[in-house]
Amino acid sequence: MSAPSVLIAGCGDVGSRLATQLLAERWQVYGLRRSVSRLPAGVIGVAGDLFSEQCPADWPTGPLDYLVYSAAATDHDEAGYRAAYVEGLQHVLGWLKQYGQQPRRVLFVSSSSVYGQQEGEWVDETSPTIAAGYSGRLMLEAEQVALQSGIPASIVRLTGIYGPGREWLLTQVRRGYRVAIDPPLYGNRIHVDDAAGLLAFLLEADRRGVGLDDVYIGVDDAPAPLAQVVDWLREYLGVTEWAEDASVRRTGSKQCSNARVKALGWVPKYPSYREGYAAILEGRC
Repeated sequence: MSAPSVLIAGCGDVGSRLATQLLAERWQVYGLRRSVSRLPAGVIGVAGDLFSEQCPADWPTGPLDYLVYSAAATDHDEAGYRAAYVEGLQHVLGWLKQYGQQPRRVLFVSSSSVYGQQEGEWVDETSPTIAAGYSGRLMLEAEQVALQSGIPASIVRLTGIYGPGREWLLTQVRRGYRVAIDPPLYGNRIHVDDAAGLLAFLLEADRRGVGLDDVYIGVDDAPAPLAQVVDWLREYLGVTEWAEDASVRRTGSKQCSNARVKALGWVPKYPSYREGYAAILEGRC
């Protein structure tokens, strides 16, 4: 069997970690981003701008087996999200068409922000999407672009990504920030290595002929109240002081389930925040 090929459009942190995992499995990996010098060794760079209609000059001309769309908004407003997720995906699909390329599947990296549940209820792929903010609404619009592209597609709704360089909560805890205890504010997270690993798992499953669903949630095994996470981190870090008037604020409270993708055999390397944050703080990831 010849080496499968994948183009990762928006090959940033998650995309680069995905690329590294796939290269180890002998995939041919193209990475599209503005600055290709920052791509991992072995990735074939495609210098391009997802926000531009202009097809990159070094877009691959041969067949592409898979497309992973993993963009990040540059501007965190409605126009920025539309440009990154809806219009950017439309541009890439247009470039595929321009070169007559028909991947076996598209993976579109979406967000659990499409779920607006706020009462701590469990959420899975069949739960209603009731996004309140523009980010969730535009993600849903982009998901439909992928699903209606004429190419088989799976949506991967990632929850809160944490990992090296994504340490906002650690910073808040070190400052002694407080968090509401009652009602509990449930948060959902996935380590950045597991986010990449989940995408690699789905690509390999599709390659083996496993039938994939339209939507998967990317989350670890243990949604937890934010106060519980903060208490654990305070003890781990030895923080004893509390800030006078500052608090960690969150909107919404839900518990996302990973049962669908675990039924396919996926197992997160970091099943909960405990293993993940310990690895970060001990420099093991």
